[in-house]
Amino acid sequence: MLDKIVIANRGEIALRILRACKEMGIKTVAVHSTADRDLKHVLLADETLCIGPAPAAQSYLNIPAIISAAEITGAVAIHPGYGFLAENADFAEQIEQSGFIFIGPKAETIRLMGDKVSAIEAMRKAGVPTVPGSDGVLGDDNALNKKIAKRIGYPVIVKASGGGGGRGMRVVRSEADLIETIAVTQAEAIACFNNGQLYMEKFLENPRHIEVQVLADGQGHAIHLGERDCSMQRRHQKVVEEAPAPGITEEIRRFIGDRCAKACVDIGYRGAGTFEFLYENGEFYFIEMNTRIQVEHCVTEMVTGIDLIKEQLRIAAGQPLSITQDEVKIRGHAIECRINAEDPVSFIPSPGEIKRFHAPGGLGIRWDSHIYAGYKVPPHYDSMIGKLITYGESRGIAIARMRNALSELVVEGIKTNTQLQQLIMEDENFQNGGANIHYLEKKLGL
Repeated sequence: MLDKIVIANRGEIALRILRACKEMGIKTVAVHSTADRDLKHVLLADETLCIGPAPAAQSYLNIPAIISAAEITGAVAIHPGYGFLAENADFAEQIEQSGFIFIGPKAETIRLMGDKVSAIEAMRKAGVPTVPGSDGVLGDDNALNKKIAKRIGYPVIVKASGGGGGRGMRVVRSEADLIETIAVTQAEAIACFNNGQLYMEKFLENPRHIEVQVLADGQGHAIHLGERDCSMQRRHQKVVEEAPAPGITEEIRRFIGDRCAKACVDIGYRGAGTFEFLYENGEFYFIEMNTRIQVEHCVTEMVTGIDLIKEQLRIAAGQPLSITQDEVKIRGHAIECRINAEDPVSFIPSPGEIKRFHAPGGLGIRWDSHIYAGYKVPPHYDSMIGKLITYGESRGIAIARMRNALSELVVEGIKTNTQLQQLIMEDENFQNGGANIHYLEKKLGL
Protein backbone atom coordinates (compact mmCIF):
# COMPACT_ATOMS: atom_id res chain seq x y z
CA MET A 1 0.00 0.00 0.00
CA LEU A 2 1.05 3.61 -0.54
CA ASP A 3 2.75 4.96 2.59
CA LYS A 4 2.44 8.73 1.96
CA ILE A 5 0.50 10.81 -0.56
CA VAL A 6 0.13 14.45 -1.51
CA ILE A 7 -3.46 15.71 -1.59
CA ALA A 8 -3.39 18.18 -4.49
CA ASN A 9 -6.73 19.82 -3.80
CA ARG A 10 -8.70 21.77 -1.22
CA GLY A 11 -12.04 21.92 0.57
CA GLU A 12 -14.34 18.99 1.21
CA ILE A 13 -12.76 16.58 -1.29
CA ALA A 14 -9.32 17.10 0.26
CA LEU A 15 -10.78 16.30 3.67
CA ARG A 16 -12.59 13.27 2.25
CA ILE A 17 -9.31 11.92 0.83
CA LEU A 18 -7.50 12.59 4.11
CA ARG A 19 -10.10 10.65 6.11
CA ALA A 20 -9.79 7.63 3.81
CA CYS A 21 -6.00 7.76 4.11
CA LYS A 22 -6.18 7.87 7.91
CA GLU A 23 -8.36 4.75 7.94
CA MET A 24 -5.83 2.95 5.75
CA GLY A 25 -2.75 4.11 7.68
CA ILE A 26 -1.48 6.29 4.82
CA LYS A 27 0.34 9.48 5.79
CA THR A 28 -0.85 12.69 4.14
CA VAL A 29 0.71 15.88 2.84
CA ALA A 30 -1.69 18.81 2.46
CA VAL A 31 -0.55 21.38 -0.08
CA HIS A 32 -2.37 24.69 0.13
CA SER A 33 -2.46 28.31 -0.99
CA THR A 34 -1.87 31.23 1.35
CA ALA A 35 -5.65 31.70 1.54
CA ASP A 36 -6.18 28.13 2.77
CA ARG A 37 -3.94 27.89 5.82
CA ASP A 38 -6.96 27.29 8.05
CA LEU A 39 -8.67 24.58 6.00
CA LYS A 40 -9.69 21.61 8.12
CA HIS A 41 -7.65 19.03 6.19
CA VAL A 42 -4.58 21.28 6.41
CA LEU A 43 -4.96 21.33 10.19
CA LEU A 44 -5.35 17.52 10.30
CA ALA A 45 -2.69 16.40 7.80
CA ASP A 46 0.58 14.80 8.85
CA GLU A 47 2.52 17.44 6.90
CA THR A 48 1.58 20.68 5.19
CA LEU A 49 3.23 22.79 2.54
CA CYS A 50 2.23 26.16 1.13
CA ILE A 51 2.61 26.09 -2.65
CA GLY A 52 1.67 29.63 -3.62
CA PRO A 53 -0.63 32.63 -3.27
CA ALA A 54 -4.43 32.55 -3.37
CA PRO A 55 -5.04 32.59 -7.16
CA ALA A 56 -5.39 28.97 -8.31
CA ALA A 57 -3.09 29.56 -11.28
CA GLN A 58 -0.26 30.22 -8.83
CA SER A 59 -1.03 27.41 -6.39
CA TYR A 60 -3.47 24.56 -7.11
CA LEU A 61 -2.73 24.72 -10.85
CA ASN A 62 1.03 25.06 -10.34
CA ILE A 63 2.31 21.67 -11.50
CA PRO A 64 6.02 22.17 -10.61
CA ALA A 65 5.08 23.30 -7.08
CA ILE A 66 2.90 20.25 -6.47
CA ILE A 67 5.51 17.80 -7.76
CA SER A 68 8.17 19.58 -5.69
CA ALA A 69 5.99 19.08 -2.62
CA ALA A 70 6.03 15.33 -3.24
CA GLU A 71 9.81 15.39 -3.63
CA ILE A 72 10.41 17.45 -0.49
CA THR A 73 8.13 15.38 1.74
CA GLY A 74 9.04 11.94 0.42
CA ALA A 75 5.52 11.15 -0.77
CA VAL A 76 5.06 8.36 -3.30
CA ALA A 77 1.79 9.42 -4.93
CA ILE A 78 -0.44 12.40 -5.68
CA HIS A 79 -4.24 12.44 -5.47
CA PRO A 80 -5.79 15.22 -7.61
CA GLY A 81 -9.36 15.04 -6.23
CA TYR A 82 -11.75 16.70 -8.70
CA GLY A 83 -11.49 20.02 -10.51
CA PHE A 84 -8.18 21.89 -10.80
CA LEU A 85 -5.69 19.41 -12.39
CA ALA A 86 -7.69 16.20 -11.93
CA GLU A 87 -8.27 15.69 -15.67
CA ASN A 88 -5.08 17.32 -16.90
CA ALA A 89 -3.15 14.73 -18.91
CA ASP A 90 0.07 16.76 -18.78
CA PHE A 91 -0.13 16.79 -14.97
CA ALA A 92 -0.59 13.01 -14.82
CA GLU A 93 2.25 12.51 -17.28
CA GLN A 94 4.68 14.78 -15.42
CA ILE A 95 3.89 13.05 -12.12
CA GLU A 96 4.67 9.63 -13.57
CA GLN A 97 7.80 10.92 -15.34
CA SER A 98 9.01 12.36 -12.02
CA GLY A 99 8.81 8.93 -10.42
CA PHE A 100 5.56 9.33 -8.53
CA ILE A 101 2.19 7.61 -8.84
CA PHE A 102 -0.77 9.54 -10.21
CA ILE A 103 -3.91 8.37 -8.42
CA GLY A 104 -6.04 8.19 -11.52
CA PRO A 105 -5.93 6.97 -15.13
CA LYS A 106 -2.91 6.99 -17.41
CA ALA A 107 -2.20 10.25 -19.24
CA GLU A 108 -3.08 8.76 -22.63
CA THR A 109 -6.46 7.63 -21.30
CA ILE A 110 -7.20 11.11 -19.96
CA ARG A 111 -6.33 12.57 -23.36
CA LEU A 112 -8.47 10.02 -25.19
CA MET A 113 -11.54 10.69 -23.06
CA GLY A 114 -10.88 14.42 -22.64
CA ASP A 115 -11.35 15.01 -26.34
CA LYS A 116 -15.08 14.62 -26.98
CA VAL A 117 -14.66 13.47 -30.57
CA SER A 118 -12.14 10.71 -29.79
CA ALA A 119 -14.13 9.72 -26.68
CA ILE A 120 -17.33 9.26 -28.69
CA GLU A 121 -15.48 7.20 -31.29
CA ALA A 122 -13.92 4.99 -28.58
CA MET A 123 -17.31 4.45 -26.96
CA ARG A 124 -18.96 3.64 -30.26
CA LYS A 125 -16.32 0.96 -30.88
CA ALA A 126 -16.92 -0.42 -27.36
CA GLY A 127 -20.66 -0.73 -27.94
CA VAL A 128 -21.70 2.16 -25.69
CA PRO A 129 -24.75 3.97 -27.18
CA THR A 130 -23.96 7.47 -28.45
CA VAL A 131 -25.92 10.47 -29.70
CA PRO A 132 -26.39 10.60 -33.53
CA GLY A 133 -23.86 13.13 -34.72
CA SER A 134 -21.18 14.26 -37.15
CA ASP A 135 -19.00 11.21 -36.45
CA GLY A 136 -15.93 13.41 -36.33
CA VAL A 137 -14.69 16.99 -36.34
CA LEU A 138 -16.55 19.54 -38.45
CA GLY A 139 -14.59 21.03 -41.33
CA ASP A 140 -14.82 24.39 -43.11
CA ASP A 141 -17.10 23.15 -45.90
CA ASN A 142 -20.39 24.97 -45.21
CA ALA A 143 -22.33 22.87 -47.70
CA LEU A 144 -21.08 19.63 -46.10
CA ASN A 145 -21.90 20.91 -42.58
CA LYS A 146 -25.45 21.70 -43.73
CA LYS A 147 -25.70 18.22 -45.19
CA ILE A 148 -24.52 16.67 -41.92
CA ALA A 149 -27.04 18.69 -39.91
CA LYS A 150 -29.85 17.67 -42.25
CA ARG A 151 -28.86 14.00 -41.89
CA ILE A 152 -28.86 14.27 -38.08
CA GLY A 153 -32.13 16.23 -38.06
CA TYR A 154 -32.82 19.59 -36.44
CA PRO A 155 -32.48 20.72 -33.73
CA VAL A 156 -28.76 19.99 -33.50
CA ILE A 157 -26.17 21.14 -30.98
CA VAL A 158 -22.71 22.36 -31.98
CA LYS A 159 -20.06 21.53 -29.36
CA ALA A 160 -16.41 22.28 -28.75
CA SER A 161 -14.29 19.12 -28.79
CA GLY A 162 -12.31 20.33 -25.78
CA GLY A 163 -15.26 21.99 -24.05
CA GLY A 164 -16.80 21.58 -20.63
CA GLY A 165 -18.63 23.36 -17.84
CA GLY A 166 -21.43 24.46 -20.14
CA ARG A 167 -19.10 26.48 -22.38
CA GLY A 168 -18.60 25.98 -26.11
CA MET A 169 -22.01 24.62 -27.03
CA ARG A 170 -24.96 26.09 -28.91
CA VAL A 171 -28.29 24.78 -30.12
CA VAL A 172 -29.29 25.30 -33.77
CA ARG A 173 -32.94 24.87 -34.73
CA SER A 174 -32.83 25.76 -38.42
CA GLU A 175 -30.41 25.65 -41.33
CA ALA A 176 -30.50 29.44 -41.59
CA ASP A 177 -28.65 29.76 -38.26
CA LEU A 178 -26.17 26.90 -38.68
CA ILE A 179 -23.14 28.51 -40.30
CA GLU A 180 -23.11 31.61 -38.07
CA THR A 181 -23.52 29.44 -34.96
CA ILE A 182 -20.59 27.26 -35.97
CA ALA A 183 -18.40 30.38 -36.38
CA VAL A 184 -19.41 31.87 -33.02
CA THR A 185 -18.93 28.57 -31.19
CA GLN A 186 -15.54 28.05 -32.75
CA ALA A 187 -14.40 31.52 -31.65
CA GLU A 188 -15.52 30.76 -28.10
CA ALA A 189 -13.80 27.36 -28.16
CA ILE A 190 -10.49 28.93 -29.21
CA ALA A 191 -10.78 31.62 -26.53
CA CYS A 192 -11.80 29.25 -23.71
CA PHE A 193 -10.04 25.99 -24.53
CA ASN A 194 -7.37 26.92 -27.09
CA ASN A 195 -8.94 24.28 -29.32
CA GLY A 196 -11.20 25.28 -32.20
CA GLN A 197 -12.33 21.78 -33.16
CA LEU A 198 -16.11 21.34 -33.17
CA TYR A 199 -18.53 18.47 -33.63
CA MET A 200 -22.29 18.24 -34.05
CA GLU A 201 -24.94 16.09 -32.37
CA LYS A 202 -28.68 15.65 -32.29
CA PHE A 203 -30.13 17.96 -29.64
CA LEU A 204 -32.39 16.07 -27.27
CA GLU A 205 -35.25 18.29 -26.12
CA ASN A 206 -36.14 16.87 -22.71
CA PRO A 207 -33.52 14.37 -21.56
CA ARG A 208 -32.50 13.38 -18.08
CA HIS A 209 -28.82 13.38 -17.04
CA ILE A 210 -27.89 9.90 -15.85
CA GLU A 211 -24.34 8.77 -15.15
CA VAL A 212 -22.75 5.40 -14.43
CA GLN A 213 -20.00 4.96 -11.82
CA VAL A 214 -17.20 2.57 -12.73
CA LEU A 215 -14.07 1.17 -11.12
CA ALA A 216 -11.26 -0.45 -13.12
CA ASP A 217 -7.88 -1.72 -11.97
CA GLY A 218 -6.02 -1.41 -15.27
CA GLN A 219 -5.35 -5.15 -15.10
CA GLY A 220 -8.29 -6.23 -17.24
CA HIS A 221 -10.98 -6.00 -14.57
CA ALA A 222 -13.78 -3.41 -14.39
CA ILE A 223 -17.13 -3.13 -12.64
CA HIS A 224 -20.02 -0.67 -12.52
CA LEU A 225 -21.67 0.54 -9.32
CA GLY A 226 -25.04 1.54 -10.67
CA GLU A 227 -26.23 4.92 -11.84
CA ARG A 228 -26.97 8.41 -10.52
CA ASP A 229 -29.56 10.92 -11.66
CA CYS A 230 -28.11 14.43 -11.88
CA SER A 231 -30.92 16.14 -13.80
CA MET A 232 -31.53 18.95 -11.30
CA GLN A 233 -29.20 21.49 -12.89
CA ARG A 234 -28.77 25.23 -13.23
CA ARG A 235 -26.72 26.50 -16.17
CA HIS A 236 -25.27 23.02 -16.72
CA GLN A 237 -24.16 22.84 -13.08
CA LYS A 238 -25.53 20.03 -10.94
CA VAL A 239 -27.52 21.06 -7.85
CA VAL A 240 -29.02 17.76 -6.61
CA GLU A 241 -27.88 14.21 -7.32
CA GLU A 242 -29.38 10.87 -6.34
CA ALA A 243 -28.82 7.13 -6.60
CA PRO A 244 -30.30 5.03 -7.97
CA ALA A 245 -32.00 6.99 -10.75
CA PRO A 246 -35.82 6.89 -10.53
CA GLY A 247 -37.40 4.56 -13.07
CA ILE A 248 -34.24 2.65 -13.99
CA THR A 249 -34.86 -1.07 -13.64
CA GLU A 250 -32.28 -3.68 -12.73
CA GLU A 251 -32.37 -4.92 -16.33
CA ILE A 252 -31.66 -1.44 -17.75
CA ARG A 253 -28.95 -0.89 -15.11
CA ARG A 254 -27.21 -4.10 -16.08
CA PHE A 255 -27.51 -3.30 -19.81
CA ILE A 256 -25.79 0.09 -19.65
CA GLY A 257 -23.46 -0.75 -16.76
CA ASP A 258 -22.02 -3.82 -18.44
CA ARG A 259 -21.26 -1.79 -21.56
CA CYS A 260 -19.48 0.87 -19.52
CA ALA A 261 -17.41 -1.77 -17.72
CA LYS A 262 -16.48 -3.39 -21.04
CA ALA A 263 -15.45 0.01 -22.42
CA CYS A 264 -13.12 0.47 -19.44
CA VAL A 265 -11.39 -2.82 -20.26
CA ASP A 266 -11.20 -1.90 -23.95
CA ILE A 267 -9.43 1.42 -23.31
CA GLY A 268 -7.25 0.11 -20.47
CA TYR A 269 -8.89 2.34 -17.89
CA ARG A 270 -7.44 2.59 -14.36
CA GLY A 271 -9.19 4.03 -11.30
CA ALA A 272 -12.61 5.55 -10.66
CA GLY A 273 -14.53 7.07 -13.52
CA THR A 274 -17.99 8.17 -14.59
CA PHE A 275 -19.80 7.73 -17.89
CA GLU A 276 -22.27 10.56 -18.41
CA PHE A 277 -25.40 10.03 -20.52
CA LEU A 278 -28.45 11.85 -21.71
CA TYR A 279 -31.47 9.59 -21.23
CA GLU A 280 -34.67 10.10 -23.19
CA ASN A 281 -37.54 7.81 -24.16
CA GLY A 282 -35.82 4.79 -22.64
CA GLU A 283 -32.56 5.31 -24.57
CA PHE A 284 -29.06 6.19 -23.30
CA TYR A 285 -26.79 8.54 -25.27
CA PHE A 286 -23.14 8.88 -24.18
CA ILE A 287 -21.93 12.48 -23.85
CA GLU A 288 -18.60 12.26 -21.99
CA MET A 289 -16.50 10.42 -19.44
CA ASN A 290 -15.11 12.04 -16.32
CA THR A 291 -11.74 10.45 -15.59
CA ARG A 292 -11.74 11.25 -11.87
CA ILE A 293 -13.76 11.00 -8.70
CA GLN A 294 -17.04 12.92 -8.90
CA VAL A 295 -18.48 15.46 -6.47
CA GLU A 296 -21.53 13.21 -6.19
CA HIS A 297 -19.64 9.96 -5.52
CA CYS A 298 -21.14 9.96 -2.01
CA VAL A 299 -24.61 8.82 -3.08
CA THR A 300 -23.11 5.78 -4.80
CA GLU A 301 -21.16 4.98 -1.64
CA MET A 302 -24.33 5.18 0.42
CA VAL A 303 -26.32 2.72 -1.70
CA THR A 304 -23.46 0.26 -2.35
CA GLY A 305 -21.43 0.49 0.86
CA ILE A 306 -18.25 0.77 -1.22
CA ASP A 307 -15.65 3.43 -0.36
CA LEU A 308 -14.63 4.83 -3.73
CA ILE A 309 -11.64 6.79 -2.43
CA LYS A 310 -10.18 3.69 -0.79
CA GLU A 311 -10.64 1.79 -4.04
CA GLN A 312 -8.78 4.56 -5.88
CA LEU A 313 -5.89 4.24 -3.44
CA ARG A 314 -5.76 0.43 -3.69
CA ILE A 315 -5.81 0.55 -7.49
CA ALA A 316 -3.04 3.17 -7.55
CA ALA A 317 -0.96 0.86 -5.35
CA GLY A 318 -1.23 -1.81 -8.05
CA GLN A 319 -3.80 -3.98 -6.33
CA PRO A 320 -6.60 -5.66 -8.29
CA LEU A 321 -10.22 -4.71 -7.62
CA SER A 322 -11.27 -5.84 -4.16
CA ILE A 323 -14.83 -6.64 -5.30
CA THR A 324 -16.48 -8.40 -8.21
CA GLN A 325 -19.57 -7.32 -10.14
CA ASP A 326 -21.65 -10.01 -8.42
CA GLU A 327 -20.79 -8.49 -5.03
CA VAL A 328 -22.14 -5.05 -5.95
CA LYS A 329 -25.62 -4.61 -4.49
CA ILE A 330 -27.79 -1.48 -4.73
CA ARG A 331 -29.77 -1.01 -1.52
CA GLY A 332 -32.07 1.85 -0.59
CA HIS A 333 -31.84 5.40 -1.92
CA ALA A 334 -29.49 8.35 -1.40
CA ILE A 335 -29.82 12.06 -2.24
CA GLU A 336 -27.15 14.77 -2.22
CA CYS A 337 -27.72 18.52 -2.04
CA ARG A 338 -24.77 20.75 -2.89
CA ILE A 339 -24.56 23.57 -0.36
CA ASN A 340 -22.98 26.66 -1.92
CA ALA A 341 -21.89 29.99 -0.48
CA GLU A 342 -24.15 32.03 -2.71
CA ASP A 343 -27.31 34.09 -2.72
CA PRO A 344 -30.24 31.65 -3.12
CA VAL A 345 -32.02 33.98 -5.58
CA SER A 346 -29.32 35.79 -7.58
CA PHE A 347 -26.71 33.00 -7.16
CA ILE A 348 -24.00 35.61 -6.63
CA PRO A 349 -21.13 34.09 -4.55
CA SER A 350 -21.12 35.00 -0.86
CA PRO A 351 -17.61 34.68 0.62
CA GLY A 352 -16.90 35.76 4.20
CA GLU A 353 -16.63 34.52 7.77
CA ILE A 354 -19.00 31.87 9.08
CA LYS A 355 -20.22 33.22 12.41
CA ARG A 356 -22.32 30.26 13.50
CA PHE A 357 -22.44 26.71 12.21
CA HIS A 358 -24.39 23.59 13.07
CA ALA A 359 -24.34 20.37 11.05
CA PRO A 360 -27.51 18.28 10.88
CA GLY A 361 -27.54 14.76 12.29
CA GLY A 362 -29.66 11.68 12.77
CA LEU A 363 -30.15 8.31 11.12
CA GLY A 364 -29.12 8.28 7.46
CA ILE A 365 -27.52 11.76 7.47
CA ARG A 366 -24.04 12.45 6.07
CA TRP A 367 -22.37 15.87 5.96
CA ASP A 368 -19.19 16.18 3.86
CA SER A 369 -17.69 19.61 4.41
CA HIS A 370 -14.58 21.49 5.46
CA ILE A 371 -16.32 24.45 7.13
CA TYR A 372 -16.61 25.32 10.81
CA ALA A 373 -17.59 28.32 12.94
CA GLY A 374 -14.97 31.03 12.40
CA TYR A 375 -13.88 29.68 9.02
CA LYS A 376 -13.55 32.35 6.33
CA VAL A 377 -14.83 31.29 2.92
CA PRO A 378 -12.37 32.76 0.40
CA PRO A 379 -13.55 34.47 -2.79
CA HIS A 380 -10.97 32.75 -4.99
CA TYR A 381 -12.47 29.31 -5.56
CA ASP A 382 -15.67 27.39 -6.29
CA SER A 383 -18.55 28.40 -4.03
CA MET A 384 -19.44 24.88 -2.82
CA ILE A 385 -18.89 24.64 0.94
CA GLY A 386 -20.45 21.27 1.65
CA LYS A 387 -22.54 18.32 0.54
CA LEU A 388 -25.55 17.16 2.51
CA ILE A 389 -26.37 13.51 1.84
CA THR A 390 -29.32 11.51 3.15
CA TYR A 391 -30.01 7.79 2.91
CA GLY A 392 -33.26 5.90 3.30
CA GLU A 393 -34.74 2.49 2.63
CA SER A 394 -36.84 4.22 -0.04
CA ARG A 395 -36.64 7.44 -2.07
CA GLY A 396 -39.49 8.91 -0.05
CA ILE A 397 -37.62 8.36 3.22
CA ALA A 398 -34.43 9.87 1.76
CA ILE A 399 -36.37 12.99 0.69
CA ALA A 400 -38.07 13.29 4.09
CA ARG A 401 -34.70 13.04 5.83
CA MET A 402 -33.26 15.65 3.48
CA ARG A 403 -36.06 18.08 4.32
CA ASN A 404 -35.35 17.58 8.01
CA ALA A 405 -31.59 17.89 7.55
CA LEU A 406 -31.88 21.11 5.54
CA SER A 407 -34.06 22.63 8.27
CA GLU A 408 -31.39 21.74 10.87
CA LEU A 409 -28.42 23.08 8.90
CA VAL A 410 -27.19 26.41 10.30
CA VAL A 411 -24.64 28.51 8.40
CA GLU A 412 -24.66 32.15 9.50
CA GLY A 413 -22.47 35.05 8.43
CA ILE A 414 -22.70 34.22 4.73
CA LYS A 415 -25.55 33.42 2.38
CA THR A 416 -26.13 29.85 1.16
CA ASN A 417 -28.41 28.12 -1.33
CA THR A 418 -30.14 26.09 1.42
CA GLN A 419 -33.42 27.86 0.62
CA LEU A 420 -33.19 26.68 -3.01
CA GLN A 421 -32.56 23.10 -1.90
CA GLN A 422 -35.59 23.23 0.39
CA LEU A 423 -37.67 24.47 -2.54
CA ILE A 424 -36.53 21.51 -4.65
CA MET A 425 -37.28 18.97 -1.91
CA GLU A 426 -40.82 20.36 -1.58
CA ASP A 427 -41.43 20.35 -5.34
CA GLU A 428 -44.07 17.83 -6.41
CA ASN A 429 -42.41 17.01 -9.73
CA PHE A 430 -39.09 16.31 -8.02
CA GLN A 431 -40.84 14.14 -5.47
CA ASN A 432 -42.44 12.15 -8.29
CA GLY A 433 -39.00 11.58 -9.86
CA GLY A 434 -37.79 11.67 -13.44
CA ALA A 435 -37.66 15.45 -14.07
CA ASN A 436 -35.51 16.46 -17.07
CA ILE A 437 -32.42 18.64 -17.14
CA HIS A 438 -34.36 21.79 -18.06
CA TYR A 439 -36.93 21.49 -15.28
CA LEU A 440 -35.14 23.45 -12.54
CA GLU A 441 -34.25 26.40 -14.78
CA LYS A 442 -37.83 26.62 -16.03
CA LYS A 443 -39.09 26.50 -12.45
CA LEU A 444 -36.72 29.32 -11.47
CA GLY A 445 -37.60 31.33 -14.59
CA LEU A 446 -34.03 31.35 -15.88
